[in-house]
Amino acid sequence: MSYNYYVYVSDSKVDMLLPQIDPRAGAKRKVEVGVDLKVLSAKRTGESPADNRYSRLLTVVEYLRDHGDLGSVDEPGQFFWGLLPMRWGAFPGDPTASLVFFGGRSDDTIVGLGGSTRHVCDAVPDAAAHGVGRSMMASMLDGLGVTSELEDEYVADVMDSDLDRADRAALARVQGAVGSLRWPAQNVEFVAKRLLHGDSPDGSAKSVLLGTPLYVATVD
Repeated sequence: MSYNYYVYVSDSKVDMLLPQIDPRAGAKRKVEVGVDLKVLSAKRTGESPADNRYSRLLTVVEYLRDHGDLGSVDEPGQFFWGLLPMRWGAFPGDPTASLVFFGGRSDDTIVGLGGSTRHVCDAVPDAAAHGVGRSMMASMLDGLGVTSELEDEYVADVMDSDLDRADRAALARVQGAVGSLRWPAQNVEFVAKRLLHGDSPDGSAKSVLLGTPLYVATVD
């Protein structure tokens, strides 16, 4: 039997999606304490022993798998699943070290996943230091150093009405970021939200895919 060892879990995404899947999950967990003469009884409502971040995550993932738009890295839907060797860590180009970035590729697709380092398991949360969540595409691209490259592209878009030019520049930077990673690769499984997907700008792969993960786990 193989086990998943979670290295990244986005509680914020899970907490956003879970009430949309099961409205009862949004109810506050309460503890009712009753005193009946000599007997002190505690009854917990709205929470089961298995109600933790991982069981909540699995509820969301199972729903996406059974009912949601969950594709693969080569054919992503709104969300996509993958099992790939990936290199990952705090992205060197991020001046605040608030972006954790995972990079790898399938036979056809170069894949980059990014999010806030505060969602790395065992990380110490520090919202003030991290600022805007790195699961937002604009913030993530900024952390990858894309912003300065895109400024000229946005101007060109306005002048030429070429709405694809900025996307191509972003895809090229994602592809370059994945290629620049030098950490040891680990075999990981993940489910992620699709942010950007398009043809590889230099033709070295069929496509480039950028997402932000609900979870990443190393797999034996």
